[in-house]
Amino acid sequence: MKIGRRVYYDIATGNPIVDTGERQGAVVPTTIEQDIATYRALSERNRDTVGYIELEFGQYGQDFLESNGYRVNLETKTLEFSYPDSNEPEIEQPYQAPLSEEIEQLKLENELLKAQNKAMSARADFVEDVVAEIAMEVYQ
Repeated sequence: MKIGRRVYYDIATGNPIVDTGERQGAVVPTTIEQDIATYRALSERNRDTVGYIELEFGQYGQDFLESNGYRVNLETKTLEFSYPDSNEPEIEQPYQAPLSEEIEQLKLENELLKAQNKAMSARADFVEDVVAEIAMEVYQ
């Protein structure tokens, strides 16, 4: 069995409180109540100040590996990551949507642009053929 991570966060700031991590093998899913009883950082808090996001196993895996921090966007209730800048590693970078999602969106846009380019190229070839035929008829 594979279980995705559950990220508990402060509903006032979006800062993570507990990340349960991913689990696989002979594991059993836990309930919210079990997590609260298990993790001291949760059990010591007023339950009304804690939110959580459940992720699929592997979801944002690369983002968690490459980022140097994350938080929950309180408006969208989605994760945002901060990625280090290799040119300026000491400067904290702004939080942004997961790069993995941006990459997927760019892949889709790229495929769409390729299809549009192919269609435009075919249309241009057709127009060139029509113009050539008209030119031949005019000059005969």
